[in-house]
Amino acid sequence: MQTQIQEYIPQPALAQILKLLEHDNLVVKIKKERKTRHGDYRPLPNGKHQITVNSNLNKYRFLITLIHEIAHFEAYQTYGRFIKPHGIEWKRTFQHLMLPFINPDVFPDDLLPLLAKHFKNPKASSDTDVNLALALKQFDEPNDKTYIFEVPLGSYFKLYNGKVFKQGKRRVKRFECVEVKTGRRYLFNPNVEVELLK
Repeated sequence: MQTQIQEYIPQPALAQILKLLEHDNLVVKIKKERKTRHGDYRPLPNGKHQITVNSNLNKYRFLITLIHEIAHFEAYQTYGRFIKPHGIEWKRTFQHLMLPFINPDVFPDDLLPLLAKHFKNPKASSDTDVNLALALKQFDEPNDKTYIFEVPLGSYFKLYNGKVFKQGKRRVKRFECVEVKTGRRYLFNPNVEVELLK
């Protein structure tokens, strides 16, 4: 476990993470990229518990995702299975587990104020916090994708699933875009990465 995890997280976080994972009935698996999630947690029928995290995440996003999933496990252990997945019990657990990691030994200085703000009331996904998501993406491997907020009005773009959209206007925080094939309207967070079509 140690050699597997240490490749994916900031080195100063390793000892603390290994302590959090000291459970005989908890298994962590590192998976190939999944487009719809960074990680997940689930109790297994055999009484064990499984956390999965995507291998393609940068080390800061991997750490946040891993702690997010450990918080699901801890909340399940403490409060039982009938709590809301991202309800108050999970939020408090996530805040408590994350607090020791929000320091300059683990995260770069420019991420610290964004993390502190985000963890006042953590959401189901750090991607919904646009400022934090964009700041974390600067540590990703370079790619040929464009953010939705960079797509010019009226231009066309493609999602990972092949669907093509026409860029619309910004509505408060998100962009209203039309799927070309169906004419249906969708709202996108500004930090979604897409392929700009010429």
